[in-house]
Amino acid sequence: MVLRIALFVLMALGLAGFGAVAWVSTHPAGSRQVVVPPVKVLVAARALHAGSLLKPEDIATRDMPPTLVPVGASKDTPTERAALYGSMVRQSLGAQDPILPAEIMHPGDHGFLAAVLGPNMRAVTVAVDLVSGGAGLIWPGDRVDLILTQTVDGPNARLSHRLAAETVLANVRVIAIDQQLVQGGSQDTEQKAARTVTLEVTAAGAEDVTVASRLGHLSLVVRSADPGSAADKAETAAAGGPSITWAGEVSPALREGDSAHLNANTVRVYQGSADGKEFHF
Repeated sequence: MVLRIALFVLMALGLAGFGAVAWVSTHPAGSRQVVVPPVKVLVAARALHAGSLLKPEDIATRDMPPTLVPVGASKDTPTERAALYGSMVRQSLGAQDPILPAEIMHPGDHGFLAAVLGPNMRAVTVAVDLVSGGAGLIWPGDRVDLILTQTVDGPNARLSHRLAAETVLANVRVIAIDQQLVQGGSQDTEQKAARTVTLEVTAAGAEDVTVASRLGHLSLVVRSADPGSAADKAETAAAGGPSITWAGEVSPALREGDSAHLNANTVRVYQGSADGKEFHF
């Protein structure tokens, strides 16, 4: 009896072992599914038309399976992002489209300026400092006004008229910042202050900028991101004529200084019944 039970136990163990071997043979380790993490790819944050200059807000990230990542697509790294800033879009991109090398032109590439400039337009470069250059907040593709501030000298110049500001150019496009004009993304744009800004202007505008750069201090003012709005067009048209802001219009103290100066240094001379003449000294 005991022998028979032992025989049944051995048979059961043998069948269990045979089943285990059969299951392992039909489920090899290589057939187990491996989860591959997606790749973060740089894409267009919104629809971009041909000729656009890429700014930080134009670039977004999209998770894609490795098998679907296009050849040459940029991965989402600080270096790859910086390499795209200021690049020109050769052909229109839809929102979430990967940004591929064949679809953009980098600053420094042969023919970059010629491709970026509009018909009959010129590129002119102005020197700026940290403040006048927008403290790193201006990017290629932004539209700006160029303001000249100058000192007006002269022995008879009133205090309120010894400093003036005027808009030299209105609503012009920035096409390069500092060394982004001659190199790609190897420059750490977040840590270096801009020293030059290249603008897209007309032939007459280029002459205006050249003269203004010798007269005084130039500053850039960023305009609205919607240059097509009615208010922006009206403001641009109004800025087309000469517009001067004198120091006295900003500072009442200078206007009062003018009055005190005139009262203390003015002599009015009368001859007969004729109106008196003022002499200032």
